[in-house]
Amino acid sequence: MAHVVSDECVSCGACAAVCPVEAISEGPTKYVVDPDTCIDCGACEEPCPTGAIAAE
Repeated sequence: MAHVVSDECVSCGACAAVCPVEAISEGPTKYVVDPDTCIDCGACEEPCPTGAIAAE
């Protein structure tokens, strides 16, 4: 299952910077994870300062 970004996202980009498959991109109001590209590695969870990323 892919990871998802909640509304707690402050669009800092920390998650996108560490994603090994570039599945995270900036959306209109927050960053979003492409579920077809995400390999569910969890690398994006720890650098998020607001804890906005979690497994779906």
